[in-house]
Amino acid sequence: MQEVNWSEMTVAEIKSSVSARTSAETLCLLMEDKRTAVKNLAAKLLLAQEKEMARLESLLVFEQELWEQNIFTVAGIDEAGRGPLAGPVVAAAVILKPGEPIWGVNDSKKLSAAKREEVEVEIKEKSLFWAVGVVGAHDIDKYNILQATKLAMKRAIHKLPIRPDYLLLDAVSLPDTGIAQRPIIKGDALSLSIGAASILAKCHRDRMMLLYHEKYPVYGFDRHKGYPTAEHKEMVRKYGYSPIHRKTFQI
Repeated sequence: MQEVNWSEMTVAEIKSSVSARTSAETLCLLMEDKRTAVKNLAAKLLLAQEKEMARLESLLVFEQELWEQNIFTVAGIDEAGRGPLAGPVVAAAVILKPGEPIWGVNDSKKLSAAKREEVEVEIKEKSLFWAVGVVGAHDIDKYNILQATKLAMKRAIHKLPIRPDYLLLDAVSLPDTGIAQRPIIKGDALSLSIGAASILAKCHRDRMMLLYHEKYPVYGFDRHKGYPTAEHKEMVRKYGYSPIHRKTFQI
């Protein structure tokens, strides 16, 4: 691979070529450039890099504690879709590689759709293992949303190619799995593993709702993803329930 000669590049070319994801070695090299604009750019990106690494490390407290006990297959578990009037509840399980935090992972609700999709690719490429479990509207009505959520989580766990040694879950417990675990309130904002699972679950469910929109376009699933917006409620009152609506949820 040909080595980049930064000194021959314009400031605009350098700006378009680097980011906070650029290696620290490269950014330090740019700090030695004679141009003040390049030095300032490199310094700004190095600071952003340091802040992101510190943030990621702060989200690995629960995982690090387990890794130090030689418990390495730690699965973060989270769901998407407990509140909607229609569509499935989706859960994801993610086992991170110890010592390899994934940039950009956060509570899925704090990220834009575009950013979630970008980080989703990173999670799937860089995590040790991941899986998704789905429970549809019929079973949500049959079991209630809490039990359906737990079922989706169990399905995600069972789809992993290995049995995890430990589970980190967002606020719920799954005692009948026989796996050691820790429920964490607001876990998607406190644990990198759970945050990663929240992103996979949300992205997977959103794609499902876009497919449902093609089948039942009058409800506007492409816009609200089944959540109880005023528009959605009005469409239900006008057209009645679709096959993917949760009949036990109040409109």
